[in-house]
Amino acid sequence: MKRKILSVLLISMVFFALNIASANACTNFLITKGASANGSTYITYAADSHLLYGELYYWPAADYPDGSWLDVYEWDTGKYLGKIKQVAHTYSVVGNMNEHQVAIGETTFGGRHELEDPDAIIDYGSLMYIALQRSKTAREAIKVMTDLVAEYGYYSSGESFSISDPNEVWIMEMVSKGKGNKGAVWVARRIPDGYISGHANQSRIRNFPLDDPENTLYAKDIISFAREKGYFTDKKDKNFSFVDAYAPPDYGGLRFCEARVWAGFRKVNSSMDKYEDFAIGDNPNNPMPLWIKPDKKITTQDVMALMRDHFEGTVLDMTKDVGAGPYANPYRWRPLTWEVDSVEYCNERAISTQQTGFSFVAESRNTAANPIGGIFWFGVDDASSTVYVPIYSSTKKIPETFAVGNGSLMDFSYSAFWVFNQVSNFAYTRYNAIHPEIEKKQKELEDKYIALQPAIDIAANELYKKDKNLAIDFISDYSVNQANNMVKEWQNLYAYLFTKYMDGNIKTRVAVPENYKYVTPELNQPGYSNDWYKMIIKQKAEHFKVKKLPGELEHH
Repeated sequence: MKRKILSVLLISMVFFALNIASANACTNFLITKGASANGSTYITYAADSHLLYGELYYWPAADYPDGSWLDVYEWDTGKYLGKIKQVAHTYSVVGNMNEHQVAIGETTFGGRHELEDPDAIIDYGSLMYIALQRSKTAREAIKVMTDLVAEYGYYSSGESFSISDPNEVWIMEMVSKGKGNKGAVWVARRIPDGYISGHANQSRIRNFPLDDPENTLYAKDIISFAREKGYFTDKKDKNFSFVDAYAPPDYGGLRFCEARVWAGFRKVNSSMDKYEDFAIGDNPNNPMPLWIKPDKKITTQDVMALMRDHFEGTVLDMTKDVGAGPYANPYRWRPLTWEVDSVEYCNERAISTQQTGFSFVAESRNTAANPIGGIFWFGVDDASSTVYVPIYSSTKKIPETFAVGNGSLMDFSYSAFWVFNQVSNFAYTRYNAIHPEIEKKQKELEDKYIALQPAIDIAANELYKKDKNLAIDFISDYSVNQANNMVKEWQNLYAYLFTKYMDGNIKTRVAVPENYKYVTPELNQPGYSNDWYKMIIKQKAEHFKVKKLPGELEHH
């Protein structure tokens, strides 16, 4: 995801400029209520960029007089694109979820670059956040988004969107029609109840029914425009595939993008190994389905786990190859691809990655009134090392630790972003020892939040019956307190980890005997794994071999 500035006429809000690289940058999973253990719908999203400072965006609800206009700036660069008509009332939005529990995520797939429209006004980032401010349901968000690009043009390249509300989850894909052809071609499909879907920087909608408006919506000219451009030559409309016409995958689209969807799918469905050759780029003719049915109902913790994958247990397992180093580190520093002797090679591109600015799990529930039903589980930095803290979607406050302007990429602060980066980056130095301690604390906090949720819901619902505003104040305070306290816990975790693992050692505190003033900690220096030592020997055994000098005595 990329974010710059969205300037709203008549609102005195400042949005800080950010430049976020999007290539192979984001991952989304979509879970229907019939697939979840508690009947919630979920969408997940990781905003991955080396230049994204993780923070929590917020737009309060607002009213506007007739004739108001909204200035639109491109989310990527801050470039002014133009004006659009403002609506009379906008809904409050926290992050990527609004007060009506509508949530939207995205991944960029690019598609055919000749279809980008430099004269359009609406880019993908503005499209998402404007739609959230104007929609009460997922279907309404789709209509808002498609109406906007029809009237003002679509400025961005190809995009996949995840769109959810408490009852429905949709995937929509959109491509501009190019300079001189205002509008966009798009298709949206409702995920069948009981199923999950996903997308990760590669278009995934292939064939779709042309006469099922309850479950499939699309631009009227989606097929005729493809024929006009020469992207689809079959005479039968039923054979049309959005992927093949507008975003045919290359090797990177499979290995770097579809592989992430496959990794998430196989966490919840035991039959996904049959698509391994597709995911690793060996067989483009064996595509995965758009959605799958999980083997069992998925819990909130399971959804969070989808975002923490490094291909563990697969042929792409990032903890197993030489790049993992002696400590099984599943991270690779960029670039993603490199050349040696004119041959191109690659690292894996996993769901969980070091450059994540923020990620979320948006949970929508039809078991409570909208102001109480939506929970925006939000975390900053690497999803594998973050903690998803509950932020109610109708909150009136943003935790200071997540607030826009609390630090930046070049200005250290003790905000959540910097504190979590301290911990995760230290863990990368001795991953297989340090990261399990992070996972333990992560689980402790997230399990606590999930265990508390029923009690918080009961209290909020009782307050809501008496006074809606009092209920919203209550859940706002709860959200803020949990987030700020979580970061304090993470500061303490960093202090503990740094003390224990600094200088490549592992120190353990020991009890001070009664007749001692102090005692030094127990010291462990485990060195490297035996496999790593063997690799060193294989490369340069004689260089490192310890030898005896002539006449040297052996000491026993």
